[in-house]
Amino acid sequence: MSGGTSTGLFVDNLKGVLLAVVSSAFIGASFIVKKKGLKRAGATGSRAGVGGYGYLKEPLWWIGMVTMIVGEIANFVAYMFAPAVLVTPLGALSIIVSAVLAHFILKEKLQRMGVLGCLLCIVGSTIIVLHAPEEETPTSVNQIWELATQPAFLLYAASAVAVSLVLMLHCSPRYGQTNIMVYVGICSVIGSLTVMSIKAVGIAIKLTIEGINQAGYFQTWIFAMVAVSCIITQLNYLNKALDTFNTAMVSPIYYAMFTTLTILASAIMFKDWSGQSASSIASEICGFITVLSGTTVLHSTRDPEPASAADLYTPLSPKIYWHIQENGEVSVNKEEDLLSRDFVAIVRQDYFV
Repeated sequence: MSGGTSTGLFVDNLKGVLLAVVSSAFIGASFIVKKKGLKRAGATGSRAGVGGYGYLKEPLWWIGMVTMIVGEIANFVAYMFAPAVLVTPLGALSIIVSAVLAHFILKEKLQRMGVLGCLLCIVGSTIIVLHAPEEETPTSVNQIWELATQPAFLLYAASAVAVSLVLMLHCSPRYGQTNIMVYVGICSVIGSLTVMSIKAVGIAIKLTIEGINQAGYFQTWIFAMVAVSCIITQLNYLNKALDTFNTAMVSPIYYAMFTTLTILASAIMFKDWSGQSASSIASEICGFITVLSGTTVLHSTRDPEPASAADLYTPLSPKIYWHIQENGEVSVNKEEDLLSRDFVAIVRQDYFV
């Protein structure tokens, strides 16, 4: 590799890192703003976690949505310049932003060990940046299409779609409200395909701007349609996850699963680690494990989200009530018998004097 080419790749990686950091700041803030909007909407109508869409009328949720879009655009541009192995793990910085803002805005207390978790995320991200591969940019969408249609990646894509359908159609209606892995799993699996398609579209746009028009290739539009479909699915289930579970749980688990699957998908499709030394690959893996450790520590030291009033006072079914009748006998009444003559009699004042 020539010196000029190496310098150009380094500059591209640097641009990707800076954009990824800006993206993390916006996305981390959007988690908190959207959570506030979801809480407001849930207080006046059906929650998103149970299929409600009242949050679409909540201005605060839309502010969070715009913030996330800005962050995702920055992330989108970052993928034009740097490999997914470098850009995706830097999403850990959004967890730090989310944790700090949740501490002050959502009153989800950040413990001292949580600060250690934040530091581990920063250290791990630094290690990844220092040992990131320098990726050669494809020269056309046709070249990207060849990478996407290789047998190994087709097998991964088919497996991802199959797992997502099982989670959506079978697991979500049954376990979505009680198992965080269902909603987050859908977001993560679909998210890995989102990144691959977004990176393809981003490279096509970059090449077009440089004067090599890619709009005439049907593959460009296929990648675009896949990206839009995946993004819509991700947002839908991410809203459900945020509305149902604590932000402190959703953020680190989503990051860990999404990043792992994205790195795997990128390694299969773009062969990011091809040509790297064993020591560089080992350093990247160690950096990623450090980041995962940080997210785990951060998650484990956060206070659980208190149950809503409706959850605290929801009685068991069937509803059975005990009372002592006038003759001293104990009887049992079901809910539909509450207004019976005998039951009303027991709450009359003369039975308590």
